Amino acid sequence: MSSSTPTFPARPTVTLIEGDGIGPEIAAATVRAIEAAGGQIDWDRQLAGMTAAEKTGDPLPAATVESIKQHQVALKGPLGTPIGAGFRSVNVALRQQFDLYANVRPTVTIPGVPCRFSGVDIVMVRENTEDLYAGVEHYVDARRSAAESIAIITRYGSERIIVYAFEYARRHGRKRVTLVHKANILKLSNGLFLDVGREVAKRYPDIAFDDMIVDATAMKLVVAPERFDVIVTMNLFGDILSDLTAGLVGGLGVAPAANIGDGGCALFEAVHGTAPDIVGKGIANPTGLMLSSAMMLEHLGQADAAARLRKGIYAALAGAETRTGDLGGKADTRGYTDAVIRAIS
Repeated sequence: MSSSTPTFPARPTVTLIEGDGIGPEIAAATVRAIEAAGGQIDWDRQLAGMTAAEKTGDPLPAATVESIKQHQVALKGPLGTPIGAGFRSVNVALRQQFDLYANVRPTVTIPGVPCRFSGVDIVMVRENTEDLYAGVEHYVDARRSAAESIAIITRYGSERIIVYAFEYARRHGRKRVTLVHKANILKLSNGLFLDVGREVAKRYPDIAFDDMIVDATAMKLVVAPERFDVIVTMNLFGDILSDLTAGLVGGLGVAPAANIGDGGCALFEAVHGTAPDIVGKGIANPTGLMLSSAMMLEHLGQADAAARLRKGIYAALAGAETRTGDLGGKADTRGYTDAVIRAIS
C-alpha cells in the first residue's frame, strides 16, 4: 500500500498487539479467520496500552517497539490510555515513532449491515503525524489559566500525503481526489496544504482533483456521500471525518484502518473502543479488525488470502443469523467467526 511496493517473505512474522478490553477476543477471532483464508503469518505477541501499563509500568514497552521495528508490520486491537500525567495516546506515539504518515480508512456499504446510505465507497487518506497532533502545546501562564496548541503543517508532510493519495487512487482505479481544508480562514497553514495539493494534482492529469472546505465536506458527506471517491486531508480534520464516514456505513465496528510509512512499515488496527462493558460476554464484533487484517494481507503480498477473507466477512454479514448483535444480528463472536470461516471454505 505504500508508494513503493515493499517485499516480504512468503511467511512473514507480524507483531500482534491484542489490545485492551475486548481486544483479546476479537484478535483471537481474527487470527482464526486469517488462518482459514490461507494467510501465511507467524505472530510475535506483544503488549501495549492499559494491559502493558499494568504489567510493565509502561503503556508502550520497549519490547513492543523493538518487535515492530524488526518485523515492520503490526496488527493491533483497541487500546486504552492510562489516566494521569506522563501518559499519552499509544496510538499517536506509535504513528510518530515509526513515521506512519498515511492513515488510510476505506468506507464501503456492506450488504446486510444496517445503515442509512447505499453505494458509499470512500477512501479517507489522513496525514498522520503533523497538524495539532504534533504535540506542540503549552500553558501560556504560570496559573495555567490559558493553553496554546500549535498546528504544524509542512510542505514536506503535505506533499508526501497528497502524493500518497494520488498514487493510491491510481493503483486502485479511483477517479477523483478531493482535498479538504479550511484555507478560507487558516490562510497560512491550511493555505500551504491547499497550494501543495494543487501543485501535486498537475502531475496526475488522469485523476480529477477538487478541493472543499471542511464544514461543507461534513455537510455533503451526510447528504450525498456518493459524490466522494478519495479524500485527502490533514490530521485533525481526517480524524473527525473518518469517523463520520464510518458512520455512513454502519459505524466503527465495520471500519478498517491502516497506518503506512515509507519502506513498508505499517500498522493495521481496530479503530473502535475497548468496550469494557461487554468484555468476557462473547458478543464482541471482530469485523473491523478482520477487515484491517485483509488490508494487511494485501500489504504483505497475500492478495488471494485477503480476497477470501473479505468474501467470508461479507457473507457472514449478509445474514441476520450470522451477524453480531450490534449489527442487528443474532450471532455471538464465535458464531460469527464460524460463519466467516464456513463462507471461506
